Amino acid sequence: MTSTARDRPDLSRLTLLVVDDNDQMRTIIGAVLAGAGVRNLHFAPDGRHGLASLAANEIDVAFVDYEMPVMHGLDFISAVRGMAGDKRFLPIIMLTGHSDLKRLNAARDRGVTEFLAKPVSARTILKRLETVIYHPRPFAQSPTFFGPDRRRRADVNYRGPRRRASDSTPVFEL
Repeated sequence: MTSTARDRPDLSRLTLLVVDDNDQMRTIIGAVLAGAGVRNLHFAPDGRHGLASLAANEIDVAFVDYEMPVMHGLDFISAVRGMAGDKRFLPIIMLTGHSDLKRLNAARDRGVTEFLAKPVSARTILKRLETVIYHPRPFAQSPTFFGPDRRRRADVNYRGPRRRASDSTPVFEL
């Protein structure tokens, strides 16, 4: 089955932020997103500039590199998840060339939404974007965590009080 222009989602109304210290990576991701129809793109070379862009603009999704000078991706995620209001729910797609379990768990524990391992392809960039738009996970809050529910699979045999399929609220307490 061949994809047609009618099959592709309209991304023209989205505003996206790309935070990466590598100019070529910002260019690649920006070109893919623009080619897919995104018209409102903001770029930042590090987490601090990314937070400034987030404060000045209504951003729908952020692509954020893990390793950056000044402020790296983990601190960016923590800052966003610690914000007041709706900005703390920002979908954050982490870009990383180091996708070992330790780093993935660290990002997950800070509240990352999705991961994208480098080197990237146009297909994986758009797949992650579609995932956060069309299949958002509910947010969870506990004394030590705020972010998308880290559980990726529902255990059909679990019958305890934290059964997320029966939880109708978008933010729930753990």
